[in-house]
Amino acid sequence: MAFGEVGTSLSKVKANSLNLAGTYGFSGTVSGLADETPLVLLSTFTSDGSDATASFTSGIDSTYKEYLFVFNNIHPETNNVYFSFQCSTDSGSNYNTAVTSTWSAAFHNENDGSAGLEYGTGNDQAQGTSFQYLAQTTGNENDESCSGIFRLYNPSSTTFVKHFMARTNNYISNDVQMDALIAGYFNTTSAIDAIQFKMSSGEIQGGTIDLFGVV
Repeated sequence: MAFGEVGTSLSKVKANSLNLAGTYGFSGTVSGLADETPLVLLSTFTSDGSDATASFTSGIDSTYKEYLFVFNNIHPETNNVYFSFQCSTDSGSNYNTAVTSTWSAAFHNENDGSAGLEYGTGNDQAQGTSFQYLAQTTGNENDESCSGIFRLYNPSSTTFVKHFMARTNNYISNDVQMDALIAGYFNTTSAIDAIQFKMSSGEIQGGTIDLFGVV
């Protein structure tokens, strides 16, 4: 399912909320830091309960230097699956751009039986072209889902690779809460103009994904 431009301007979101005077005793002036940065809603995916993929094939261009995806309560059809994404340089004909990434997480079991930090060996890539994992082994029970943010920088550049960062929180199928940090780059100097999200198996059966341009 693909989504077009909405073009709704949202309320401004604070980008620089530091209380420099009160917290740090700073009495000078600060230049180069915007007090507010507006986000412009470009498109929204809302699951109809039977979506094999969520594809954003418009709105990602040279208009903004940063694009923000916010996904809320993404619920899978299949138990114990990964939520993932890939980028395209040919308007969505192919999603197989080479990516190098890292993946780490903190976790805590619901029964307090285990907790810790881990590097997700197997969740990262080194010049791989597979879909990049964002959330690990989400369950499909009614109260299980994943949410998070994904930031893509300067995707229309034809000079540099395309950096990204993401943070997700999900309810794993064996009753574990996981907070994951994902980062990396797409090793291409071609412009990225489309992004697709999907589960490693089965459909997306609930949730929303919003695409914002960061002014």
